[in-house]
Amino acid sequence: MVDTKSLASEGAIALARALGFEMAGVVTRRRSRHLGHFRAWLESRLHGTMAYLERPDAVLRRGRLDLTLPAFRSALVVAHSYAGPHPATSPGDPSRAIIARYARGRDYHHVIAERLEELGRGLELASARPVARRAYVDTGPILERELAALAGLGWFGKNTMLIHPRRGSYFFIGVLLTDLPLVSSAPFREEHCGTCTRCLDACPTGALLGRDDSGAPVMDAARCISYLTIELRGAIPEELRPAIGNRVFGCDICQEVCPWNARFATPTTESAYTPRADLDGASLVDLAMRLLDMSGKAFQREFADSPLSRARRNGLLRNVCVALGNWGAPEAVPVLERAARDRSSLVREHAEWALGRIQAG
Repeated sequence: MVDTKSLASEGAIALARALGFEMAGVVTRRRSRHLGHFRAWLESRLHGTMAYLERPDAVLRRGRLDLTLPAFRSALVVAHSYAGPHPATSPGDPSRAIIARYARGRDYHHVIAERLEELGRGLELASARPVARRAYVDTGPILERELAALAGLGWFGKNTMLIHPRRGSYFFIGVLLTDLPLVSSAPFREEHCGTCTRCLDACPTGALLGRDDSGAPVMDAARCISYLTIELRGAIPEELRPAIGNRVFGCDICQEVCPWNARFATPTTESAYTPRADLDGASLVDLAMRLLDMSGKAFQREFADSPLSRARRNGLLRNVCVALGNWGAPEAVPVLERAARDRSSLVREHAEWALGRIQAG
């Protein structure tokens, strides 16, 4: 007997791949098995100031997909590569800004959301009926990496990233919840980090804490450079500022040193992630001057389709001031003196710190 559900799953995965998703799989489990790890992480206060993560309603929804889509029967989980040709931007030139590779092109939220909407329409055509669905791209109360592992897209690395043995970890995860009766893909059950600790050893702020007693990777988000330069709205702790170096938005260090990326990550063909010329190795001084000339609204307009909008004008300028202080060159002084008179107290404080660091020599 032909299993029509299996054929439907294969067709749905094929449709996802036709839309440019390098990997795709199906999950039918409603309840999370990782929610306990997530709760323990929150209780350990390792999520910094991201209070939205601990909202009771959001925590419950992370544990049960049917609380988000009552008619839920299956989820399509997709991966979209953003791997670039180089592991870092100007890593040996402290006068230039390093922006995490995922943030140098168009905002992946927009790119993947558009594709997931196309996928939803394609599923409706294939099933010849309306499909109840909800799409998520790193924006809702869903444990995306757990779903991706269940869909066969990889394992949880010690750097907390999802790693695929033939693609590495430079990919985004999208989730489309549906009411379609599809069949689950084979989950990814093995982890292949072994005794390797390169990511833990390379993290300059000590944010990666290894695995807990159950084997789950643990991160102190409040020490992560990505958190410090993007999610944190206030002042960056002074003791962590030198470790940030010239990374002004996000961090790829734990991925750059990963052997699976070194061996298997291949450049994406997605043009949307092509780095913007003004974000690929930009001069710290030029970037600071550009931001100083902008208002908050002008910044949001300029970076409306860029992940950099998340940091906002003052946050990104705060980061650039720290990077200028870490560079320590006399050429940074004039722009920092201007930043020390900025209307934002957040910017002023970090500019003054940077000036003091340069003067201390």
